[in-house]
Order: sequence, then structure tokens, then C-alpha cells
Amino acid sequence: MQKKILLLEDDYELAETLQELLEASDYGVDMVHTGNDAIDASYENSYDLYVFDINVPDISGIELLESLREADDKTPTIFISALVDLNTIAKGFEVGADDYIKKPFFPEELLIRVKAKLTHVSRDIEYKNLRYSPRNKELFIDGHIVSLGEVQECLCDIFMQNIGNVIDKSILMDCLTQPSDSALRVALNKFKHITDLPIKNVRGVGYILEKS
Repeated sequence: MQKKILLLEDDYELAETLQELLEASDYGVDMVHTGNDAIDASYENSYDLYVFDINVPDISGIELLESLREADDKTPTIFISALVDLNTIAKGFEVGADDYIKKPFFPEELLIRVKAKLTHVSRDIEYKNLRYSPRNKELFIDGHIVSLGEVQECLCDIFMQNIGNVIDKSILMDCLTQPSDSALRVALNKFKHITDLPIKNVRGVGYILEKS
């Protein structure tokens, strides 16, 4: 599946150059030129990577990332900037940046950093006709995203990241607001109905999603 990148850069010529380079490497790129436009794009779409210039109109890249992290957006982020003082760099990493490239730079350098960052991001987990993204907590069945409630999302995360392992019942209980054996059975039955996953009870221990 094509990886999507949100590119924030107010230098139109540089932005177009970077967009063309990234798209030529089969990345999907949404390009914006102001901090406010980046906020709108990040709320309307899901991205695999952010590439933010720091000194942009409306709201700086650093303030933007800080607000995204406060909203629990953990999308990996690379800063590109002509600002090279140590305080700016330190602040960038402090608010949650993953990498920093100093302007001017060869566009190919960004491509190298992007490839490294997206390779490092936790990979999607596939099981039969399901695909699960641990980073975004998103489940797809036959390529279509499935809407899960908070409890189902928690169960999905645990089972999909522990395929083939017996999961202690107490761990699954943590997904429930009012834990009980009956509540867990109801939640599991609902989850199995949605996903058709072959989750089995291991008597006296817990549950297992067996390897396909």
C-alpha cells in the first residue's frame, strides 16, 4: 500500500521539487504551505510521515508538531529548516521530531531519510483477509477500514500483536471499563463477530488467536 506523506513547505519551488521527487519514488504526497493548512490536512487524513519546515506562516512547524503530539498524533516527523541554532534543534526534538535536515540540502538526502524512517515504522500485520496497523490502531478487512469501539480496538491491538500466543485473561480484562468474566465473553463474542477471527479459549489460562 502506498505510503502517504504530508509536506509543509512555504518555499513553493522547493516544495514542488520535493513533491515530485517523493512521488517519483511512489509515495503519496499532500503539499501545504502554511501551518494552519497542515493542521487541517492532518485532521482530515491519515499519514505515515510528516515533513515540516519550521519557519512557515500562521503557526511554526515546532508549534504545529507540539499541538499534534498533545492530540496523541504519533506520526513520525522530519523537520527541514534553515534555522540551525542549537535551541531550535533541541526544541524540535523535545516536541517529538524524529529527524532534522538543515537547509540547503540535496533533495535526494530527504528521500534517503524518508525511506529510512518509513522502513523503521512498525509494519502492518496481516492475517488472512485482515490487515492491522499497530501505529494507527486501524483494522482493515478485505481492504476496507473497520470501525471499532474503544474496547474492540484494545482487544484487536492485543490479539493482532500476539498471534499464536496465549493471552492471559487478566490482560484482556484491562480493555473493559467494568471488568468481569461475562463482560469479557460478550466483548470477545462481539469482536469475533466483527472480524471472524478464530479466537479460542484456553481453559484456565486465557485466549489465543492461532496462527493462520
